[in-house]
Amino acid sequence: MSTFKEIFDRYSWEEVKASIYAKAAGDVERALGKSKRDLDDFMALISPAAEPFLEEMAQLSHQLTQKRFGKTIQMYIPMYLSNECNNICTYCGFSLDVDIPRKTLNDEEILSEVRMLKSKGYDHILIVTGEHNKNVGIDYFEHALELIRPHFSHIAMEVQPLNQEEYERLIKAGVHTILLYQETYHKEDYKKHHPKGRKSNFDWRLESHDRIGQAGMYKMGLGILIGLEDWRVDSFFNALHLNYLEKKYWRSNYSISFPRLRPCAGGVELKSVMTDRQLVQLICAYRILNEEVELSLSTRESEKFRDHVLKLGITSMSAESKTDPGGYTLNQENLEQFEIDDARSTNEMAQVIRKQGYEPVFKNWDAVLQ
Repeated sequence: MSTFKEIFDRYSWEEVKASIYAKAAGDVERALGKSKRDLDDFMALISPAAEPFLEEMAQLSHQLTQKRFGKTIQMYIPMYLSNECNNICTYCGFSLDVDIPRKTLNDEEILSEVRMLKSKGYDHILIVTGEHNKNVGIDYFEHALELIRPHFSHIAMEVQPLNQEEYERLIKAGVHTILLYQETYHKEDYKKHHPKGRKSNFDWRLESHDRIGQAGMYKMGLGILIGLEDWRVDSFFNALHLNYLEKKYWRSNYSISFPRLRPCAGGVELKSVMTDRQLVQLICAYRILNEEVELSLSTRESEKFRDHVLKLGITSMSAESKTDPGGYTLNQENLEQFEIDDARSTNEMAQVIRKQGYEPVFKNWDAVLQ
């Protein structure tokens, strides 16, 4: 099979956009009537023509999710180790050109964060850093994982793209999942938003999931940064990417996240504003396309929205998140990557989930079964 870059290069952004916006009600009805959908059906489900079908999509998404995942929501929490970064990104509070204090956690600070998160009941952790290959690179990751690994049954990471050998080292160090977002699949606009640093290399980032898959990672996470470009077109390319990865690296599991741009230091003006109804549409479209993929929603979203979509396709949620290094134990200001919206405590979020008839799951059983 070709690499994803070879497949991606066969598509025209403008032609895909035209195809999505040309979809009609009949295309949506056909997609909803099928037992198995393809990428053309996904185009219909994310098109403007599908908006009047939102209730039907939501009901179907709920049924498919409950059939595959039951009435459970996996709980996780991010732990930021560093906000040092060599990239300039127009939308990120960690960007090199943003004047904020820089901090990388030492051993004692890492263990303090670990103790705090364990006291809240978490067994599934997401490690996040800025992209600084020298100060926060593979050697730092391996050392930090030695401290973190004994305390959690599932460790995910969201860090800079690495080479295959480095991903293999992370697997040996105890990492189960890598989350890596292309941000936008619009190559020209990608360069506008990433003018400096290794992240400015579109192809290096685009090929990252192939390196992750070749390394044999247990799970891979994908997503776009909603707001940089037309969310419908970006979402199609993200689904195309997922479809390719599932076929080629079929031993791995997959998740999709839905990060909408939030306020941050040096923030960018949104090019593509997505309404709450449209985000519901996108979540349901992914579930109707793919019954197996995990769908994750973070504290970027509001309390009201997260409560509303809990039953509509989401399988994992964060709570009580801090987006700055040492955010749970160090009282520092102006270090965060972006502002969160849903600030409820872990216990409050667990109660909300139970009230809706679902069970918050803090232990990741998949990791135990590997």
